[in-house]
Formats: sequence, structure tokens, C-alpha cells
Amino acid sequence: MGTEDLKNDLLKVSRWSGSREWCPGTSGNVSVLNPDRGEVYIKVSGASMADLEPKDILTLDLEGNVIQGEGRPSKEVNFHLGIYKVRGDVKAVLHTHSPFATAYAAAGKEIPQVIATAQLILKRVPLVEYAPPGSLELAGYVIGGFKDPTVQALLLKNHGVVTIGDTVYRAYHINEWIEEAAKVALISSIIKRLS
Repeated sequence: MGTEDLKNDLLKVSRWSGSREWCPGTSGNVSVLNPDRGEVYIKVSGASMADLEPKDILTLDLEGNVIQGEGRPSKEVNFHLGIYKVRGDVKAVLHTHSPFATAYAAAGKEIPQVIATAQLILKRVPLVEYAPPGSLELAGYVIGGFKDPTVQALLLKNHGVVTIGDTVYRAYHINEWIEEAAKVALISSIIKRLS
């Protein structure tokens, strides 16, 4: 897949994620790896996921140096690059603050995998310890969590969700399934208490 195709896919998934209220304000970030060129395309810091434009995508090398574009990469650039280095199967990373999943992260709880899709596809979404957003400490926790080749997503305590995929669409769908699992788990727990 060519550079422009990868960037267009990144733009689509960014806008979808923002329009679903998973990334309030200018929060959240997304990147795509182009393994043929050794490049990473990532959202610029301070841009809205819902309104991302082509000019808001930076091209980096795998060490984080800006090759093309204006501005600074997302503050979570360190975990994006680190995931690509430890997981050869990963070609995209998506970080959101989708509300139901983030509620579990804020409560310090893993999401109960109560629905069939979650059990079959997600299996488990581990919770990693809190560290300040953008910190090397947080990047270390996230990269460490993804060293397990069975992990497709992580909850970041008091923060949000990180999903990965062999395409940016797969990373988006993993986030979608996590949010659905979190919503259903919460609602079903309320129904059980009422019945």
C-alpha cells in the first residue's frame, strides 16, 4: 500500500474516532507504519482527531525524527514507536479516551469480557499502571504490555485505551469492540443489581 493510501486511511480512522466522541478536544492520537519506507505517519500534537487534515499528519523515521510536516508529533509518540519495534505484526496504533472503556480504566478495573465478541476476539484487555501522559514511564508500561503477542489492546489507568492492528482499520475495530464490551458489562451489572 502506498504512502498516500496509508495517510488517507489514517485520516478516515481519526475522523471516525473523533466523531464518536472517543477523543474530546485535541486528545487522542493515531499512527500508521509504512514498513517498506521505514516511516511512521502520526497525528501532529494539538490537532483534533475529528477534524484532522492532511497537513496534520507528520512523517517520522523510526527514531522519531520528523522527515516531513510542520509541528511536533503527538505527545505519545514514544509508545507508538516502541510498539512498532517490539511487535513486527503491528502496522497501526490508535489511542482514544472512549468513555465506557476509560471509565473502567479510571476505576482501576479490567473490562469483564461478558459478551461473545469480546470473549472470542479480545479475550483480555490488560490494565497498565498510571504514569503521566506523554511520559517515558507511560511509554515503558505500554510497550511492556504489548510485548505479549496475544495482547491487542491495553487500558491505561486513569487515562484511556490503546489498540493495535495490522491495519489502522483493525485498530479502530478493536477499539470499537472494547467500547461495546465496556458498555454492555456496565449496563448488565446494573440490570443484575436491579433484578
